[in-house]
Amino acid sequence: MTKYEELLLDAEKNRISVVEKQFKSDAKGLCKGDKIGIRRDLPTNEKACVLAEELGHYHTTVGEILDQSRIENAKQEQRARAWAYDKLIPPDVLRDEWDQTRGNLYEMAERLDVPVEFLRECMEHYSAKLGPGYLDRSQFEGFLNALKNTAL
Repeated sequence: MTKYEELLLDAEKNRISVVEKQFKSDAKGLCKGDKIGIRRDLPTNEKACVLAEELGHYHTTVGEILDQSRIENAKQEQRARAWAYDKLIPPDVLRDEWDQTRGNLYEMAERLDVPVEFLRECMEHYSAKLGPGYLDRSQFEGFLNALKNTAL
């Protein structure tokens, strides 16, 4: 079962309706109340990341936050993304994958079934949240170098 399918089951258990649709805008997903729309033409691994973030909005945000120039909306956006990172790639899983792949981001993304961009953002999130004690010093420096040196 893919991560996307697992998230769909989680949504169903929480009585959240998820529908795949074509948006008129460039949006990838939207959450309104207990309804979530996911852009139909995304790859499945990206749909999982978008659905995780939209579920994060369902669980952590209040009201309409489309205007990201407002600081309170930007904070709610960050909370929803953090929820998605924790749901899809918890810190212990990220650390294990880092060790198993020797820090190869592309291999990690493939093994974790997420786009490389989502993995990078997740790594940046945990680096800021957990700091250098998260990995031993040499691993942490490699972790940060991988973030800087991986062009998307």
